[in-house]
Amino acid sequence: MTSEITLFVNPTAGRGRGARAAQPAASALRDAGFSVRTVLGEDADDALRRAREAVAGGTGALIAVGGDGMMSLALQAVAGTTTPLGVVAVGTGNDFARALGVPVVDPAAAGRLAAEALKGGGVREIDLGRVGDRWFGSVLASGFDSRVNDRGNRMRFVGGRFKYDLAILAELAAFRPIPYRLRLDDGPVREIEATLVAVGNGTSYGGGMRMCADAVMDDGLFDVVVVGNCSRATLLRVFPRVYRGTHLGHPAVTVHRASSVELSAAGVTAYADGEPLGALPLTATCAPGAVTVLAPGAPGGL
Repeated sequence: MTSEITLFVNPTAGRGRGARAAQPAASALRDAGFSVRTVLGEDADDALRRAREAVAGGTGALIAVGGDGMMSLALQAVAGTTTPLGVVAVGTGNDFARALGVPVVDPAAAGRLAAEALKGGGVREIDLGRVGDRWFGSVLASGFDSRVNDRGNRMRFVGGRFKYDLAILAELAAFRPIPYRLRLDDGPVREIEATLVAVGNGTSYGGGMRMCADAVMDDGLFDVVVVGNCSRATLLRVFPRVYRGTHLGHPAVTVHRASSVELSAAGVTAYADGEPLGALPLTATCAPGAVTVLAPGAPGGL
C-alpha cells in the first residue's frame, strides 16, 4: 500500500468545519508517517472526478472530510475498488460515521484512527446499497421521512438534530398516508398504505434518527422498516422513540430483511445518505463487501 493518502474535503461542511478539520486530520496522518494530498473541487461533479482520479492513481486511502453528503460522494469514488475509505465526520448529520463507530466532530482523533487502521491492517469490508449507478451507505428514505429530509435541507437557519425535529412538526400538518407497491427479493408485490418505507444498510439518518436500528452493515441484507398507516397523534408519540431505536417494537412498525427492494409510490422522492436520489419507482440492491473502510470493531452499530 502506498504511503500517500488523499484527503477529500468539503470546505463548507458543518458551516465551515470541513476546511478547519482538514488540517488536524492531515497532521495526524503525517505524524504517523503518511504523505497527504488534498482534493477539493469547484462543485460536486468536479470533486468526484478528482477523487476518482486519485483512486485510479493508486492512492493508499481516500479519507472524506465533511458530512454525510461528502461521504456519499466519496462512496461513488471508492465503491467496488480496493481503495479503503476513511471518515472524518464534521457535518451536521454524520450518520455514516456513527454507524461505523468512528469519532464524530473530532478530526484529530479520526485522523489518528485512520492512520492506525492503515498501519495495523484495521480495515473492514462492508455492504453498500445501490440504485442504478448510485451507491449508498446508510439509509434510503421514502415517504414521510424523505419529505422531512427535503424540508430539513431547506432550513438554513438551524442545524443538526433540531433542524429535523422542526421539519417533522412542519410535515405532520400536511401528512397523508401513501399507497405503496413493495416487493422484497423474489416475493410477491405488496400493495400497502404506509407512512414511510426506509431501506437500511446502516442504522440511522437525520443526525441520529435510528430508523433501522438493528441494521448490520456486513450481513448482505437490508433492514426494510415499514411504518404503517397511522394517525398524526401516533406519529407524534412514535417519532421521538426513533432516536433510541425503540420504535421498532411499536405495532405500526414492521421490519423485513431482504437483499433487493422494489418501491413504487406516486409523488414520492427518495433520499439516500441524506441526498436526493430521485422519484419512485426504484429498485435498491444490497452489494456485499462493496467497500473497504477504516473503522474499529465490528461495523454496523454505534
